[in-house]
Amino acid sequence: MSTQAPTPGDDGQAVSMHTMESVVAAQLFAIGASVAYSSWNIGARWADDGPQAGYFPFYIGVIICACSLVILLQAVTGRLGENKSFVDRGPLRQVMSVLMPATFYVLGIQLIGIYVASAIYITVFMVWLGRYSWLRGLVLGVAVSVVAFVMFEVWFQVPLFKGSLFNPLGFLGY
Repeated sequence: MSTQAPTPGDDGQAVSMHTMESVVAAQLFAIGASVAYSSWNIGARWADDGPQAGYFPFYIGVIICACSLVILLQAVTGRLGENKSFVDRGPLRQVMSVLMPATFYVLGIQLIGIYVASAIYITVFMVWLGRYSWLRGLVLGVAVSVVAFVMFEVWFQVPLFKGSLFNPLGFLGY
């Protein structure tokens, strides 16, 4: 009986290579189609004085679409090789544990401004991933944001984005 410890890749395949190849091929097709469509609208024909502005970009877009269709066909039919794992569940969870809060942080910057969003982001990361106490996370999150505020707004007099939903720092006159 073997008592080996499980390796990080033993927790199952989250996404296969064929799936990712198909997704990337579809995205490339969308980019190529967008380029071809936009180029056609600005003029992708041969005029009396030579090619119009969209002539070459149109054909580049068509070539991108054709190549992405070949990749998609190969991915769907399994001609691109073994159906290996693109990412396993464990590493995907680690990536998502950083990506999702970062996504909410960017949205938070748009809504409540960079200083308040940064204080929340630092606090959540310290508590959730760093396993610090809420008090320590909150104190350091607020301290970093206050230092950044004083440095940019007061010393350098460079205003940073305060948010479009409301300005939580409006009472300070900034």
